Amino acid sequence: MDAAPWPAGIATGIGSLPGTDPLEAARIVLGELPDLPHLPELPARGIGADVVGRTAGLLVDLPVEVVTSGYRTAAHPGRDHRRAVDLLRRDLDAFEEAADGLTPSVVKVQAAGPWTLTAGIELARGHRVLTDKGALREFAASLTEGLARHVAEVAKRTGARVVVQLDEPTLPAVLRGLLPTPSKLGTVAAVPEPDARSLLQSVIEGVGADVVVHCCAPRPPITLLREAGAKAIAFDVNVLDAELWDQVGEAWEERTTLFLGVTPSVDPGHPPDLRSVAKPALDLADRLGFPRSVLASHAVPTPSCGLAGATAAWVRRALALTRDVGKAFVEPPEER
Repeated sequence: MDAAPWPAGIATGIGSLPGTDPLEAARIVLGELPDLPHLPELPARGIGADVVGRTAGLLVDLPVEVVTSGYRTAAHPGRDHRRAVDLLRRDLDAFEEAADGLTPSVVKVQAAGPWTLTAGIELARGHRVLTDKGALREFAASLTEGLARHVAEVAKRTGARVVVQLDEPTLPAVLRGLLPTPSKLGTVAAVPEPDARSLLQSVIEGVGADVVVHCCAPRPPITLLREAGAKAIAFDVNVLDAELWDQVGEAWEERTTLFLGVTPSVDPGHPPDLRSVAKPALDLADRLGFPRSVLASHAVPTPSCGLAGATAAWVRRALALTRDVGKAFVEPPEER
């Protein structure tokens, strides 16, 4: 793979923060994670600010609306669509204001991946978009075009290289056929891995930026994500199923960067130190037989998942700890 667009020893966040003030959120991220800041997400603002609604606002010519059961395709842009678009515009304005005078070389933005997005939006008759092959392809193409436009706008506003994080928390359920049907009496048929990989690859190749795919489930499909062309794969080290260790090793052998979720996403109730937060990543490298230097060259620490449920005080502490872990990766303790 080509060289990563971020330097060694950096850290970043997953995306969400608590609160409703985009300017304050942007200032926190830029202050604590200056080398790889991310555009904050604030789901506490409600409709249009959650991962599916926010991403739906990026879609080109595919408006959605909110119904009792969630998001649904709409014939024309309405209030819900305009709200999502407006919230994202406010976030960009706030980030640009907070970054005034700063010059981050790389900025990360987040959006739902094609499988999580189409699992979270209904067609007019109530079935999930991903159950209709034609609609699925249409949504993937619209998402790709919308993300490409988003990347171009963020790059223009910040002067930075833009990295896109696709959030796919629903993908494991899609692959295993665990999503309920509208009646709740059955489940949607499992999507074959080749089909899931192909659609994801089409989006990754079309956005015009390096792509990180994030899945904090215990069994993220690491090999599938790598083969789809992800520049990096993000997951929670602390909950990773031991059966996936081989896939992690193969990813490092293929020189794929891993965004390792190590810092608790909520206050654990006791003050963690740098050693305890970094330990799962160090243990992972040791367990797989890699020198700990692989953490400097092919790992980026993050919180375990989004920080939307954290207190304001823990957000700052968690991001600072994560930043310190990134620096520690450059000079890790000697292997045991």
